[in-house]
Amino acid sequence: MPLVACVQLNGSSDVERNLAATERLVRRAAAAGAVLVATPEATTYLGPHARKVALAEPVDGPTHRRLGALAAELGIHLLVGSVAERHPDPAVAQERAYNTSLLFDDRGTLVASYRKLHLFDVDLASAGGVTFAESERTVHGDGLVVAPTPLGPLGLSICFDLRFPELYAALHARGARLLAVPSAFTERTGRDHWHVLLRARAIETQSWVLAPGQWGPHDDQGLRRSYGHSLIVDPWGTVVAECGDGEGICLAEVDPEVVTEVRARIPMDGNRRLPPPGPERGGP
Repeated sequence: MPLVACVQLNGSSDVERNLAATERLVRRAAAAGAVLVATPEATTYLGPHARKVALAEPVDGPTHRRLGALAAELGIHLLVGSVAERHPDPAVAQERAYNTSLLFDDRGTLVASYRKLHLFDVDLASAGGVTFAESERTVHGDGLVVAPTPLGPLGLSICFDLRFPELYAALHARGARLLAVPSAFTERTGRDHWHVLLRARAIETQSWVLAPGQWGPHDDQGLRRSYGHSLIVDPWGTVVAECGDGEGICLAEVDPEVVTEVRARIPMDGNRRLPPPGPERGGP
């Protein structure tokens, strides 16, 4: 049975340190037999956003080529959860970047990239969390991405996207059988929402869910701590693998046929009935 792995990192503003940790853990996952390995949001840099923008590279930049070369060396599909992608407009690039996932195949070829649609603009201070405005330094993406992998079509998303079920319904409609949710979920929201949202997305779409996460405190001036608990969830909504505290990996066997079986047992697509848009119907 094919194995997949989620990598859990404690990211920082030290790019070289992040890359070294990523490479070490990806190698460990590949050595264990994983054919698809996924890393968290902000894999290469997690720190003050102004510096992130200054460090942003195009998708074929040197840091990203290094990660593609790692996938080729190990003969795996590698989903780099997210990097700072330089905006093609020089005027915009001075102020903001994209938050972008990169999917490399087992030859190191970039086969897909996805720019985060929903940006993390929240005020959680009154609930003991953070106030954060990702959109000040990040540009919204504008498209959905479903990409081929050895285990079936993979729908891409990033972190805050998780709160928008219509995105995953759209990825399912485009043929996704696995969903990726690389994240840097805050500790405060993670305690209450992480597991339930990921399990819900798996149940709603009857898909495998891969959710690699950041963990612990970061050196971003004390802005946040990440929840960790990287997960792999099956199409029935069962958590089949989970990371504990610290950096590490979780592994699970992923049988693509389980998607077919679950969708046959509860044929949601065949039973779905949504009224067409228009005036509300009703009456006494």
